[in-house]
Amino acid sequence: MGQALSFLVVDDDADVLKAAAATLQRTGARLHLMEAPAGLESGAAGWDAVLLDMNFAAGARSGAEGFDALSRLQQADPALSVVLMTTYGGVALAVEALKRGAVDFVLKPWRNEALVEAMANAAKLTAKRRTGADLNLDELERRAILRALAIHDGNVSRAAAALGLTRPALYRRMERHGL
Repeated sequence: MGQALSFLVVDDDADVLKAAAATLQRTGARLHLMEAPAGLESGAAGWDAVLLDMNFAAGARSGAEGFDALSRLQQADPALSVVLMTTYGGVALAVEALKRGAVDFVLKPWRNEALVEAMANAAKLTAKRRTGADLNLDELERRAILRALAIHDGNVSRAAAALGLTRPALYRRMERHGL
């Protein structure tokens, strides 16, 4: 039998942490719980998947803190799969989360089966990425472009500069990858 999966759950609400832990413990995974995203990237290589809240400040609904933490996790371990979650979600926020590299998006309150499935699929994807099974040059380039755009908040000029490309070259590559 293989080693148990390791999940990180990050949410500022203690009740959400308890509910996620109760649900995910049934899978046999080792769980790590954090109430804030500060420093979460330091252990990125040790987790198989991360369940990350998008808002941590009182009254926040933009998801900015979650997107920032997602970016830091991607820089620390590009293979790590992150599932974002929020209470204040809509289609636009979910699409933005996926564009920025999240592998799934969960609305709170969740259905337990759906959460377990999302985290299991995320862990499988992390394992696949870490073995390099799905990496080819086009996919690496696509990921690098998405990451640069996310880091620079969609600013194509800054993303192009970070990638060592001209704006027209980046636009051509974005078109080729359907971005």
